Amino acid sequence: MLISQEIRKKAPEMDSLRLGAGWSEEDLDKKQIMVASTFGDSHPGSFHLDQLVHSALQGIASAGGKGARYFTTDMCDGQSQGHDGINYSLASREFIAHMIEIQAMATPFDGHVFIASCDKAVPGHLKAMARLDRPAVFVGGGVMAAGPNHLTLEQIGSYSAMRERGEITEEEFHYYKKNACPSCGACSFIGTASTMQILAEALGLALPGSALIPASSEHLLNMAQEAGKRVVQLVDEDLKPSDILTQKAFENAIMVHAAIAGSSNALLHLPAIAYELGISLDLALFDKIHRSIPYLLNAKPSGKYPAEYFWYAGGVPRIMEEIKEYLHLDAITITGKTLGENLDQLRAENFYDLCEAKLKERGLLREDIIKSKEQPIRREGAIAILTGNLAPDGAVIKHSAVDPAMFEVVLRARVYNSEEAAYHAVISNQIEPGDAVFIRYEGPKGSGMPEMFYTTEAIATDSRLVATTALITDGRFSGATRGPAIGHVSPEASEGGPIALVEEGDFIEINIPKRRLNIIGALGQKMTPEEVEALLTERRKQWVQPEPKYTKGALGLYTKLASSAASGGYMKL
Repeated sequence: MLISQEIRKKAPEMDSLRLGAGWSEEDLDKKQIMVASTFGDSHPGSFHLDQLVHSALQGIASAGGKGARYFTTDMCDGQSQGHDGINYSLASREFIAHMIEIQAMATPFDGHVFIASCDKAVPGHLKAMARLDRPAVFVGGGVMAAGPNHLTLEQIGSYSAMRERGEITEEEFHYYKKNACPSCGACSFIGTASTMQILAEALGLALPGSALIPASSEHLLNMAQEAGKRVVQLVDEDLKPSDILTQKAFENAIMVHAAIAGSSNALLHLPAIAYELGISLDLALFDKIHRSIPYLLNAKPSGKYPAEYFWYAGGVPRIMEEIKEYLHLDAITITGKTLGENLDQLRAENFYDLCEAKLKERGLLREDIIKSKEQPIRREGAIAILTGNLAPDGAVIKHSAVDPAMFEVVLRARVYNSEEAAYHAVISNQIEPGDAVFIRYEGPKGSGMPEMFYTTEAIATDSRLVATTALITDGRFSGATRGPAIGHVSPEASEGGPIALVEEGDFIEINIPKRRLNIIGALGQKMTPEEVEALLTERRKQWVQPEPKYTKGALGLYTKLASSAASGGYMKL
């Protein structure tokens, strides 16, 4: 018996209440599907999702099911930058998943459609999908159009820093702000929102070819309708997320992440999703896979073109065709078929011809956007995991966005206990070439692990610093981050990690090829590893753990229960 029908027997008021909410008596006997979305007026990534919800409901009805709408609106990281609102960002992923769980378990449904676009909404929905483990399909909310001359939102941080330095006028800055977001959808660069929509498909949880369809396209509405139809079939087949989200599926997603130079935030989100199913993804796995997969996608922020062009170039399926020899083609997907079978079917249906027609209108070829594995942008993926006495549990760097001059350097530590202080130092020219700017006490347990976006942009847009200065933090970065930025340093400062013990003037070794991040000297002298360890031992005796920054509310709960950034920053009892 369907779980919805079992619950009707246990809760006799259910029928009366649903009839009062507009259901018909016939609806009560149908397969019941929850359509969860982050629709709301909060930002362009969620503003249009009601249209996709409507299409999904149509698909459910046409397949003989009954859909019901549920909403948990997400926050916008872009609107939260530069103030304490960004501290809520990573925590919001957890609470979105919790709220969906509450809604779904309070009145169990037979299946689910999840619809989301943006940074924490997509992984929050995927966590809920894994946790509930009932037949479900994910639908990404697509990508927004780019503005004039390929203008996209991640450039606004750069232009803001340039305005503060007097390099552009207030009028120019106003023009860029006015034109950076010309439509709904995820921001048109391969930031966290776009990355996670892509990875949802790579995991096998979204219909093939559905990731990053332009949000204004009829194709996206059609895809939502097909998802509604498919979920009713999934209920009959009893195909659940746990059947799809295997170790192979996660490895496939990491391979695609390497090929697209995806956001470093995926190293928080994929482990958090895997955790829901008892699967452990350690940072070493990301490093291993990124070493072997070529980087192919010529899209912002690391490349030239807006993310709007990704789907026109063939999207996730085209990326997969290029790295096919590495993928687990036998992995089962939401279609009920293997990944390899899905790719065969898309070729037979001329999927790529449909997509590439849009590129031809713009005078571009597929190879302009998605390179071949024979002629990649780089021979390996975008992410490296650094370890050493400064980050025993690991740190993350997106080295595809780093000047090669910074791959093997020794820098001087400049230490700040908040992003605000560090940003002021950078923008007021207090930082010099050869400095390593430390921002600490910004990890999951410190302040919720906010993004250090404005400080990285200030460094990346300063010609003196971009190839001479690094930023090192136990916080994280925007998916739009460029330049020498090392984040997720673990253990974090609030837990007494070595980053808490760094002092002004310490010598810091960064070696990306050898994956090293170490303190190698102090007080103007280089030291042996044993001398450094003795120094850190003495400093630790003087270190006092700070009082929690938050002691109540959502951030009080999150910072108390958050796991290490190295494991995904999820809430763990």
